[in-house]
Formats: sequence, structure tokens, C-alpha cells
Amino acid sequence: MRSSGKSGGRGNPRGAGGNRDQRQGQGRPGKPRPEERRHDVGPGGTKDGPKSGRGGAKPSSQKGGGRGGRTVPGRSREYETRIEERNRDRYAGKKDVKLPKTFPGAEQEGERLQKVLARAGYGSRRACEDLIEQARVEVNGEIVLEQGRRVDPEKDEVKVDGLTVATQSYQFFSLNKPAGVVSTMEDPDGRQCLGDYVTNRETRLFHVGRLDTETEGVILLTNHGELAHRLTHPRYGVKKTYLAHIVGPVPRDLGKRLKDGIQLEDGYARADHFRIVEQTGKNYLVEVTLHEGRKHIVRRMLAEAGFPVDKLVRTAFGPIALGDQKSGWLRRLSNTEVGMLMQEVEL
Repeated sequence: MRSSGKSGGRGNPRGAGGNRDQRQGQGRPGKPRPEERRHDVGPGGTKDGPKSGRGGAKPSSQKGGGRGGRTVPGRSREYETRIEERNRDRYAGKKDVKLPKTFPGAEQEGERLQKVLARAGYGSRRACEDLIEQARVEVNGEIVLEQGRRVDPEKDEVKVDGLTVATQSYQFFSLNKPAGVVSTMEDPDGRQCLGDYVTNRETRLFHVGRLDTETEGVILLTNHGELAHRLTHPRYGVKKTYLAHIVGPVPRDLGKRLKDGIQLEDGYARADHFRIVEQTGKNYLVEVTLHEGRKHIVRRMLAEAGFPVDKLVRTAFGPIALGDQKSGWLRRLSNTEVGMLMQEVEL
């Protein structure tokens, strides 16, 4: 009687172990292998479909983990095909592509005015737009007020504050030529020349006029042929200013004699201006301004007047002054200086 009671009780470990083994063999199935999982059920799902959690497909709207969640079926291939067809039908008729908005006349040829000004060195495009808004820019004699105006850099004349803008790929430099440098871009005898100071420039430059080998000072270099031609043409009379060191005493009427004209072997030569800048004993520093460009003209004039020149420096070529530019230094002209040069020769 005791044995039967013990065998049917809860404390029999052997019986409990046997029941546990039986439940494991006949109870719920274990985790299915990958090839046994089913994901191609229909939208309604089946009782054999994958469950939520680690083995099931989680809907896109459900956040977080899948433990204890509801069963979410996967999408069938037929269902995906219907979605693709519906999207194709929805956008099939929308073939017109909207072009980006632009200013009127964008189809015209040429470049935007603010872009041309920016390339010429007048600042950023925004700064150039401000110049246009301030009515400081004109094209072919007409003040431009609207933004987006297109111009042809090869044909149109553009001015800022009344000064012509070099809209093309022109370069303008001022060189303080040292004494002993030949005024040529190349020298067959191997002497130091102007070309030695511009060897790193992409564009070929040429000099405007000449300076004697022993004369120092301003000489202009550019690739603008018409400007260079006009600056040296007698018709436009561009003035050049020189400082000359001579030994005195200098008579009071020397300036009048130079202005009236000095007879040279190739004709009269006249100075436009003369003044004594400095005197130290018998040493005089005098300033001579003239618009002629004959060879050795200043040296020949002063020598004919009885005052040979010891040292000569050209301090200005038209509106371009030497200032504090050091000997042998090359500097790019500002836009204002280029405009002043062009105004000087009616360009």
C-alpha cells in the first residue's frame, strides 16, 4: 500500500524525470531549421507561419523587440508585384520635368556681368552685384540696373565708375627696373633683361616703351597690344616723369629753356614741366616731365643745356607712379590703375 502511494506521489524523482523526458519527446517542437521556416504565406497568414520574435518577421510599424508580439506574416511575391504595378501606374503620366528657375534671357549668349567683373578683380560676385545695384556699372554707355545682364567680353565695353574694365584675359604689371637691365624680353647676348622678371607668367608679356640700360624706374608690362601701342604713340602724349641728379650751380632760367625747347640733332625737344626737388651744395635733384619718347631724351636735353646726368630714375608713366616700389620688384596694377591708363589713351 505504501509503495503504490509513493509511486503515485509527487516526490518520486524517477517518475518526474521520466515524465520530463516524455514531454520533451512528444511536446512542442524545437526551433526549426532555416530550411524549414516559412515566409511565403499570404497576407492573411496561416497557423504555420512564422511567429513574432526571433524567428518571425516584424512589421515596419512595430518598434522594439518581438518577444510576446503578435504573429506577422511575410509578403508574398504576388503581393509585391501588385504594389510595384500600382506605383508604376501612379507615376507613369508624370513625364514633364520642371527646369530650374532662372533669370529672363538666360538662353542668350555671353556671360553674366557680375561674373565678368569678378574675374576682372572687382571682388566676389556678391560684391559685384552690389556695384550694379549702386548704378556704378555701365555697358556700352548705358548704366545697368538689373542683375543677370549678359555681356560679350570680346565686344562689349564695360565701365565701373567711368573707368573701362579689362574684361578679357589681360595682364598689367609695373616693374621697377634696376640699372643695368636691358629693356627687352630676351637678350641674345645673355645680359639681364626684363624677361628675367616674368619667367613664371603663363601669358607672354611685352614691355611698353623702353628705358635706357642705366636708367631705373617704372616700366609697364602687358599682353594688351592696343593699349601698349597707344601708350607709346605721340598722338596721345602720355607724360613720363623723371628724377635726374645733376651738378650745379643751376641757373634760374634752366626750366624755361627746357620748356621752350632744346635743339638736338634730331629736332627740338621740349619739357612739359621742370622743378628743383632738392639741393645739397652743388648737387641737385631735378624733376623733368615730358611726353616725348625719343631715345635718351632726358639725358640728351640736360647734357645739351650744360648739365650731364649722373643718375636718372623714371618715377611715373602716365598715372602709374613708382611710389615705394623697391628696385627689381614686379607688381600687378590695380583695376583703377588699368582704368586710368585706358582713359588716358581713350580706350
